[in-house]
Amino acid sequence: MALAGCGVGDNSRQKKPTPLPGNVPLKPEYGTADDVVRKLDSAGIPCVVTRRPDSDKSGGTSLGCASTIDGLKFENEIHVLNPDVFTRDDLGVTVTSRTEPPYGHTLVVAGHWFVRVTEPRFAPKIADALGGVVIKPKGPKIPKFKLPRIPDTPRYDTVDALADDLDRAVGCADREGGGGNMSCTTGKSIGASPNCATLNLYTTHADRDAALREAIAYKGVPATLVTAGNWTVNLCDYDLGSRVADALGGTVVSYDGG
Repeated sequence: MALAGCGVGDNSRQKKPTPLPGNVPLKPEYGTADDVVRKLDSAGIPCVVTRRPDSDKSGGTSLGCASTIDGLKFENEIHVLNPDVFTRDDLGVTVTSRTEPPYGHTLVVAGHWFVRVTEPRFAPKIADALGGVVIKPKGPKIPKFKLPRIPDTPRYDTVDALADDLDRAVGCADREGGGGNMSCTTGKSIGASPNCATLNLYTTHADRDAALREAIAYKGVPATLVTAGNWTVNLCDYDLGSRVADALGGTVVSYDGG
């Protein structure tokens, strides 16, 4: 989650300057990512810090924190750039790369900072609290691909419980995140090559199905997910799909990229 990893770093200086959209305000500015957390707290949207990158802070600060709105816990990824190091055009490079495929992130942006909101429906509330604007993902409209029949159960109250079941099936080590989404490493416990997995919970079947359709929408980008109830597991090791589905009582949704 370091700034350089988000497209704001030495490499961004070599990219063509990308102005921010005209509706992104110059203010407010925040000195640090912790200042953003304090602003959310004062606006009635507490955000509990879940992770901090161990990186050089001369270019700015970053952190992850979890908020709860309407009973759903979700992650915010906060990045505050040092305006003495990075211009708003540098921020524009990052915003463009983050909102385009294959990432398709929903961001709240102003000044020299941005927040990735992992539950897009709550982005307007985060924007109101912080004084920023919502930048929605770009790209073609996601087709309504026909999905297989998805079991209504099991359902999970927390992403940690889903991760525990995945761990028993194929491993789920090196966990990062919380709230409604998490990433971890599969394979180690079953003698397979370590690989990544992303776990998500959803409040409605419509949100879950939209996420599934987006995951299989991009030509040349294969995907294997397991899903049921209110959750999905996106597996980087495509060969684990059937094994995870059997263990967790879900069904496989996949796309070969062709």
